Amino acid sequence: MPQHSPRHRELTDDETDRLFHALAAATRRDILRRTVEREQSVSALAADYDMSFAAVQKHVAVLEAARLIVKRAEGRERLVRADPVMIARARALLARYEDLWRSRVDRLDALLTHPENPEHPQHPER
Repeated sequence: MPQHSPRHRELTDDETDRLFHALAAATRRDILRRTVEREQSVSALAADYDMSFAAVQKHVAVLEAARLIVKRAEGRERLVRADPVMIARARALLARYEDLWRSRVDRLDALLTHPENPEHPQHPER
């Protein structure tokens, strides 16, 4: 059986739940976007939001629990950066959902555009 790297391993149900929960809030999506662009301190992130530092820390903790960001200490500051491996895994999950829906739409389109198909609603044998 081939070994899969963590980048290619499918997300567990718990990981998927944490991922979607983390991405459900606009502030967390914005923090993720900002930390994809460059590593930032939690203080710098908090300065741009109309909420308490503690509230921003909680958003960062949710992103960290979903493993979308990595936090590290540098002196007294906590620096945050996006984790490209988890972002790639999330992208792969969404691509699988997209493939599933595209195949369903393609099958529906084939069914509706080919009346000779015995399953077509207007097929003479129906």
